[in-house]
Amino acid sequence: MKKYKNILLLAAFLLSAALTNAQDLKLWYDRPASEWVEALPIGNGRLGAMVFGGITNDRIQFNEETLWSGGPRDYNRKGAYKYLDTIRALLFAGKQQAAEDLAGREFLGLKSAEGDQEAWAEQIKAILKQKDNPSVASYNDRKWKTIHVPDYDGWENQGLGELDGAVWFRTSFELPADWKGKALELDLNKISEQDITFVNGIKVGAQANGEARKYKVPASALKTGRNSIAILVLNVTGKGGVLGYKDTAKAIGIYPAGEPEIKLPLNGQWKYWIQSDKVPPVGEYQARYQPFGDVHFHFDVDTASVTQYKRTLNLEDATLTTSYKSGGTLFKRTYIASTPDQVIAINLTADKTGAISFETELSSPHRNFVLKKIDPHTVALHVQVKDGALFGAGYARVTTKGGSVTIKENRLVVSGADEATVWITAATNYRNYQDVSGQPAALCKAALQKVQQKDFAAVLRDHVKEYQQYFNTLSVDFSDPSVSSAGAQLPTDQRLMQFSRSGDPEFVALYLQYGRYLLISSSRPGTYPANLQGIWNDLLSPPWGSKYTTNINAEMNYWPAELLGLSPLHSAFFKMTQEVAASGRETAREYYKAPGWVLHHNTDLWRGTAPINASNHGIWVTGGAWFCEHLWERYLFTKDERFLRDTAYPLMKEAALFFNSFLVKDPVTGYLISTPSNSPEQGGLVAGPTMDHQIIRALFKNTVEASKILDKDAALRKELEAKYARIAPDKIGRYGQLQEWMQDVDDTTNKHRHVSHLWGVYPGNEINWETTPDLMKAARQSLIYRGDAATGWSLGWKINLWARFKDGNHTYKLIQMLLSPAGRGAGSYPNLFDAHPPFQIDGNFGGAAGIGEMLVQSHAGFIDILPALPEALPSGRIDGIHARGGLVLDMSWERKQLTALTIKAIADGKADLRYKGIVLPFEFKKGKQYRIDTGFKAIQEL
Repeated sequence: MKKYKNILLLAAFLLSAALTNAQDLKLWYDRPASEWVEALPIGNGRLGAMVFGGITNDRIQFNEETLWSGGPRDYNRKGAYKYLDTIRALLFAGKQQAAEDLAGREFLGLKSAEGDQEAWAEQIKAILKQKDNPSVASYNDRKWKTIHVPDYDGWENQGLGELDGAVWFRTSFELPADWKGKALELDLNKISEQDITFVNGIKVGAQANGEARKYKVPASALKTGRNSIAILVLNVTGKGGVLGYKDTAKAIGIYPAGEPEIKLPLNGQWKYWIQSDKVPPVGEYQARYQPFGDVHFHFDVDTASVTQYKRTLNLEDATLTTSYKSGGTLFKRTYIASTPDQVIAINLTADKTGAISFETELSSPHRNFVLKKIDPHTVALHVQVKDGALFGAGYARVTTKGGSVTIKENRLVVSGADEATVWITAATNYRNYQDVSGQPAALCKAALQKVQQKDFAAVLRDHVKEYQQYFNTLSVDFSDPSVSSAGAQLPTDQRLMQFSRSGDPEFVALYLQYGRYLLISSSRPGTYPANLQGIWNDLLSPPWGSKYTTNINAEMNYWPAELLGLSPLHSAFFKMTQEVAASGRETAREYYKAPGWVLHHNTDLWRGTAPINASNHGIWVTGGAWFCEHLWERYLFTKDERFLRDTAYPLMKEAALFFNSFLVKDPVTGYLISTPSNSPEQGGLVAGPTMDHQIIRALFKNTVEASKILDKDAALRKELEAKYARIAPDKIGRYGQLQEWMQDVDDTTNKHRHVSHLWGVYPGNEINWETTPDLMKAARQSLIYRGDAATGWSLGWKINLWARFKDGNHTYKLIQMLLSPAGRGAGSYPNLFDAHPPFQIDGNFGGAAGIGEMLVQSHAGFIDILPALPEALPSGRIDGIHARGGLVLDMSWERKQLTALTIKAIADGKADLRYKGIVLPFEFKKGKQYRIDTGFKAIQEL
């Protein structure tokens, strides 16, 4: 009997351990991060940081949400509407190029002020008139510094942060004896932006474009022995220098003309000299999100003695830890980004008294940053954005238990402490998109004064409590008790490498929760919304400016908000919607002479709403209407009538008023269409893209429904209903596909990342299996033609689309593609950040939402239970997933069969529950909870 009792106890222990592992919501690694996409993110919505977890040198790269380039200004071209009718007439006449040319000249927004770049370039080139200039072979460059050439990420990646200017590069090569008398070819590939290249003082080429540099070197320019190469690079914005090849396996180099297979590589250390770092301002259509600074920790550790290293991000309490043993002592660092106390805190402990010693220093990629001692425990960092209106202050303060604190050359030095905490805070002079009169130093001092009254344990406790009020609203577990998961025992980077070829359903649950963690960390109530990289960015010229791209990416960031129990975080997005509506009113007047408001395909901190970049993709009118879809979705999920009345409906109504004026009659079909616009981001400027019509129909329909609920604006409602019926409908083309444009011109070989014409499937709902099955089949055919392979964020969109098609196995296939190691293509980086590539956070959010869509859908008149459950997730449980109508569901399943379902109502209402074709009418009351019979025959109020 005792034997059986022991067996039962062992079984219970193993089951408990399995369940614990299944719920172990951690990203962990057995080594420090060596690059930014291996570092781990923390954030409180306003402050964000990437933690590297180094042993002898630890880097914390941090951001503050309002540090951007630019400043308050007018983005709108006055009187642009005068050209609207002509652009439309050209498009109707089939003269697309002429329409794009005119729109490019007269219909784009205004750039910020520009300096005279040509005059600056001529001033720089004047050095070549000197007899002894850096191009000549005999020039003495011994005092020059060295830098690695090339670097595809620019000279900024080699220590020349924020450098825009003129830089000379020099190197040399020995001419092989058998090359004597031969003409050579110098292959430098990409250089940003302008170069003048010399061999032995003889100019061999110059370009000022994005094309590859392959310069002919005449035999007469060469000599026996050592030959010099000198390159003058003029770069006024963005990453600069000799970039070379994106594929680092390809070297820059020199070779006999026509014989690249015997290239002499020139990768390596070159001499460099900055001739000028004073460049004229460069005009920008919109601003760029900026990094703030870095906190560097230096430890005197014998790395050879280090064991048990572990770097862990705990999603359940938003704490990040680095721990290891050295010399018999266990060291631990805990990093948090606290919302209640508005600080980033790094707590250092050891299991031996007096063992904590380190130095901490602040720095910034912004040139000419200033460090200043504030008091014996505090150092301040001051930064100024180049050619911008914003400046910032970052403060670092250290407190200890035991030991000593000194400041040496603006470095905080801690010696022999039992415990130490470094408190980081930062702020800018930004107050709102029209006001930059803030006092960042005063804000930093106030935050540190507040936290000075507490110890780290108290700050940690308050941080966890505040964070968990959001995170704990949903739990998910895809583990199968009958199957052991080896994946959970692996470091996360190794787990990622194995996932696509192994069964690891718990990794899918971890990824969903990681998406929720990232949204909480980058979008707290009262902050600004997550941008293209959330709140994390280390580059002064980040990809696409790390702005808000509104033709998919900004909206995708908030797809998980309502479905996955994070509705309060949506408020940051709604705050931005109110701001772009205010600035978008003037854009509507100046470009369309229309009432209401409009937002084109990008916005930034300064809430620009005018068209940008180029006429073949920047003139896209339905960004604001798509924002309004989020307002309506918030109402559908929460049934919050006050929100509808006070926030959502006024914005929806004004957006509808714009399109009520904007839509024009197509001379061929007689339908109302949207023009000028485009189908993002392909096909150029057109009349009547399908995506526009789907979004505008949704806006009109939702506005009409809201006006009925609120009993307002009956006359407008009638007008919108009439125009709704006249908007060009979705059409099926000759290949059985859903047409992307008015004309049947879709190319079945087109593999473009955007699938804009499928908006009506997801995130819209006008195309669905219940009311439009033929269009649903056509949409699916379009997606089959477009293919599975895509950029990271596009995979996130396709995951949701295949879930809406109710094909769980295909959905899961794309999840596996998204959760594949990012190399040269899409997938995920070691820290599970989405790879476009490069990093874009929208794929994380789209993927998380898509996992939820497999389990619950409520967009087509039913609450569908497990509508797209894949074979790979046969067992699981999710508690806290939301459905439209004001419902919160807890459910579990085994062997793909529903085993339990309870529903909590947060509003009064009626719904039809559906599971495997069985429909169960459901009437519910706010605050009540119900158990649903798994046979879908009975409902019990609890």
